[in-house]
Amino acid sequence: MKVAIITLQEFNELDSFIASALLNRVRVEGWQVQLCCPDPQVTSMNGVKIEAQQPIEYANEADIVLFGSGMKTADYAADEAFLARLNLDPARQIIGSQCSGALFLHKLGLLKTTLSTDTMTAPKLAAKGAEISDKALYVEGNVASAGGCLSSYYLAAWAITKAVGWEAAADIVHYIAPIGEKDHYVALTKQALEL
Repeated sequence: MKVAIITLQEFNELDSFIASALLNRVRVEGWQVQLCCPDPQVTSMNGVKIEAQQPIEYANEADIVLFGSGMKTADYAADEAFLARLNLDPARQIIGSQCSGALFLHKLGLLKTTLSTDTMTAPKLAAKGAEISDKALYVEGNVASAGGCLSSYYLAAWAITKAVGWEAAADIVHYIAPIGEKDHYVALTKQALEL
């Protein structure tokens, strides 16, 4: 399976790196996680420079597509030339967003009525007629949105659950969770995924 994590200029490290770290722990033959960027190199909101593993168009062929957030997400989501590079289909793909990445789900018509997002993006989406969920993870079929930077592990766990099952996701969350709180983190994740 191909996994695309859309990582834009001035991206939020927590969104892209937490999702990448969790998804890269899946041990399934052919599983490949790639940071997909609009440019050969992107710089995070805090100055961390990374090389793109794949161009944005890789998302079109991926089985899982996750939109990270960042300081310029709204600009990208309003850029018709950039949006034209994306051809996503929830009938064949698992698609999710983190925080301001929800702007893409709304703009592309993937989740138009209800979304989870961060507190800074919520007013922008509400002004466009979207209802803002009070859940850290809001799911409709093969599309999900997560709100709050640390909910990125919920989004990753949801994608893993959709692709290979809850047991694999629970094992990964249990492994990364703090000592003494592992069962608690797994229970929180299971609750967020409404399993």
